[in-house]
Amino acid sequence: QIVKAAEPAFAAVVGTKLYGKKISKAKWLSLIPVIGGVCLASLKELDFAVSALIAACTANVFAAFKANENAKVMAAPGLKDRLGSVGNQFALTTILAFLMSIPVVVLKGEPWSGFVQLWKTNPVVRFNVLASGLWFYGYNELATMTIKKTNAITQSVANTAKRVIVIIGVALVMGESLPAQKLVGSAICIGGVMLYSIIDDLMKK
Repeated sequence: QIVKAAEPAFAAVVGTKLYGKKISKAKWLSLIPVIGGVCLASLKELDFAVSALIAACTANVFAAFKANENAKVMAAPGLKDRLGSVGNQFALTTILAFLMSIPVVVLKGEPWSGFVQLWKTNPVVRFNVLASGLWFYGYNELATMTIKKTNAITQSVANTAKRVIVIIGVALVMGESLPAQKLVGSAICIGGVMLYSIIDDLMKK
């Protein structure tokens, strides 16, 4: 969660350097409390591993490209009309992602037969796979709609605020305590997200 909290920074760098997006200095500065708040809220959850660090940074880069490419498709004349809607665009993206994942599964030598056997014999696995798939699909389609209404960087900032909600939500469900550090970090992050949304308007006044 801590490394993934830097996603807005990755989105901002990729968006400005490779996609020609313009971001004010005030918005750059407002990313500091967003990322710092999540780091503070999840500090005691830290279980550092280099492989996890590399994987999370790689995921941040891919997320930045995905958001910016989705925004480009939505703005492309003719193409957005053929796709019809944001929902269709996300469905097409998901299908392509699935097809591209198949060679990776084959190369890793994952035992497909073992999963099929587990699917047939364990109803909990069936329910969890279907439920998590539907929730994840719905969440990502809403994220794509957010990009259409705002932009890739704003979506990344909102996604970062989501991490605070995940940390608190899991703590409540699992019956864990919520120390002052976690609550303060959550408040800082959410405040940073609000600041990011309104900072340019405030600076104009």
